Amino acid sequence: MTSASTVGPVEGVLVIAGRELGSTIDSKIAYVYTIAFVVLTNSIFMNEFFLTGTVDMTGFFDLMPLLLPVFLPAVTMRQWAEERKQRTIEMLLTMPIRPLHAVLGKYLAALALFGMFLAGSLPIVCMLVALGEPDLGLIASGYLGLLLFGALLLAIGQFFSSLGSDQIVAFVTTAAVGFLFVLSGDDRVVAVLDGLFPGGEIGTHVYEWFSVAPHYEAFVRGVVGLPALAYFGGLSALFLWINAQVLERFRT
Repeated sequence: MTSASTVGPVEGVLVIAGRELGSTIDSKIAYVYTIAFVVLTNSIFMNEFFLTGTVDMTGFFDLMPLLLPVFLPAVTMRQWAEERKQRTIEMLLTMPIRPLHAVLGKYLAALALFGMFLAGSLPIVCMLVALGEPDLGLIASGYLGLLLFGALLLAIGQFFSSLGSDQIVAFVTTAAVGFLFVLSGDDRVVAVLDGLFPGGEIGTHVYEWFSVAPHYEAFVRGVVGLPALAYFGGLSALFLWINAQVLERFRT
């Protein structure tokens, strides 16, 4: 067998990514997820577009935080849970690849599948360009925010998948945490929390320091700022690192 020293980080990540993506495509999961996601999101957008006639994608981006916590956990729920259920995780971690590289490889495969989801919405952009003069900079910023939000959910989902062998538990837990990140930014939730703890402004603090809402909404408005980039990048890296620490236990 190839020694660990001969497998570089990039090579290790790409090996796992190719293995994971190939497995996903072979199981037809990628096709089902992509078609369901594209049909649903595009249908909802087109319905709103014909009602309002507005040549922009704000409605599309506003909708995504309510849909991604349902769709993306279905992508990650099997990544490690299935390995544990089939008892192949021990074999994977005895390969000359570090756990962090395995985590990043599976993460890269999940991002590739998410990229297929996003690519399915590009006909909307083409349609808007054909019908009018949309703000392409604003659309690009919205897509960047959507990509970062999805990347965070994938990191969270992969972490919960590594904690056990039950895919349903991984799905439900990831979806619940995803909605917690989203709904904690809802004005009504913030008002209720602030009302329950007068003077403490708990809801406001949760909105500012925990919720994805202010950061994601900034991208939708066309504001690409360092705080938002640090929020999504930092949290995603944290969950991936914890995921790797969980897997380290299988090597000891």
